[in-house]
Amino acid sequence: MTESQKSDDTAAPEAAPVPSVPSPAAFAKAKPGPVAPVAPAAPAVTASVVPVNLEEAKKWGRVEGDGHVFLTLDGEEHPVGQYPGVSADEALAYFARKFEDIVAQIALHEQRVSSHANAADVRKASAHLRAQLAELNMVGDIRGAEARLDALDAAVTEAEAEQKAAHEKARAEELAKREAIVAEAESIAEQDPQRTQWKTSGARMNELFDDWKASQKSGLRLGRSAEDALWKRFRAARTQFDRHRRAYFSQLDTANAAAKAAKEQLIAEAEALQTSTDWGYAAGEYRRLMDEWKAAPRANRKDDDALWNRFRAAQNVFFEARQAANAAIDREFSSNLKVKEALLAEAQQLLPITDVAAAKRALQSIRDRWEDAGKVPRADMGRIEVGLRKVEDAIQHAEHENWRRTDPEIQARTDSALSQLESSIAALRDDLTRAENSGNAREAAKAREALEAREAWLDTLRRSASELG
Repeated sequence: MTESQKSDDTAAPEAAPVPSVPSPAAFAKAKPGPVAPVAPAAPAVTASVVPVNLEEAKKWGRVEGDGHVFLTLDGEEHPVGQYPGVSADEALAYFARKFEDIVAQIALHEQRVSSHANAADVRKASAHLRAQLAELNMVGDIRGAEARLDALDAAVTEAEAEQKAAHEKARAEELAKREAIVAEAESIAEQDPQRTQWKTSGARMNELFDDWKASQKSGLRLGRSAEDALWKRFRAARTQFDRHRRAYFSQLDTANAAAKAAKEQLIAEAEALQTSTDWGYAAGEYRRLMDEWKAAPRANRKDDDALWNRFRAAQNVFFEARQAANAAIDREFSSNLKVKEALLAEAQQLLPITDVAAAKRALQSIRDRWEDAGKVPRADMGRIEVGLRKVEDAIQHAEHENWRRTDPEIQARTDSALSQLESSIAALRDDLTRAENSGNAREAAKAREALEAREAWLDTLRRSASELG
């Protein structure tokens, strides 16, 4: 059985009888020319089963003898095979159908090119179809089919160029995307560790890593060298970020431990003072401890809050005890307050001061009784003391004014100043008269101005002298 017979076995059911094939010598006598492949016999095939355009097929082939079929190509006939035991149309239809199968596949691949199928796959299929046409074991417009394959190859070439351009564009976009991921990762890694928001930056670094993995899964490859270089940069940025984060938190732990130790010491001192009844000394010590607490470094928020609560609790024990003691003292001194308020009212009756000596004697009596009255509650102490001090200041002021008015030295200086001013005024009046008589307006204005100033001084000095008298 020939190769043509093997490839065409599927054209007829297995139960169909296969007639004997004539010898090459007998076939050569019937038709000069090369020996055509012999096709297996098949049962009769109606035109309704094989939808072949016989009129078109007859343009390119003919049947003679016992089902021998010939193809006309470029003006020459080529034997394509034999289909014995059927009519000439059926034999021709069989080989024409093989051609139309090729044409249908060409049309299919033309559609695939239009649908942007993989150009390499279409080119491979085109080469396979072209090889089938070259076997010349079918009937049809071989050259027309080859021309369509040429056009298909040209379209594939154009599609390959477009696909290559699209691939290069996608590759450039993917490269830019990876570059952006790496650049942002490097930017995060290069932050000042003391200013880095570690939670936010860490979450963003994880997102960038997820973006990197998603880009790798997209299937688009950047080339080994480019991908390796970018991955090394990205990995280095993540490593640097992790190293900075570990160092920062290690340093933070050390600083936190030191801060806790310093504040633990302050707490120990505060707790040792909380039962003291030396109120003044202990209060001063608590002020010192508070200043040192403010100057001490902060621990982490949780630890610092817990330490502060302990420190404040120790303070509260002391200050609450002091407040209770002061409250007891205030209750004890409340009766003294009533006495001093009455004495203050008595002292305020001395105002305004008219008789300094009598006022001083009355104030001394009030002072003696004031001291005998004892302490008052702390909350009222300032108010009571300030009230009495105002009366004392008023008496001192009145005494000073009285002394100033009766001082002989001050009186003598005042009389001398009055005499000098009066003499100066008399001289200026003479100067003014001479200037006015001579018509010297400038000298007259100058003398008048000086005269008015000295007369004002004289008036002030006379009032002062009157007060002293």
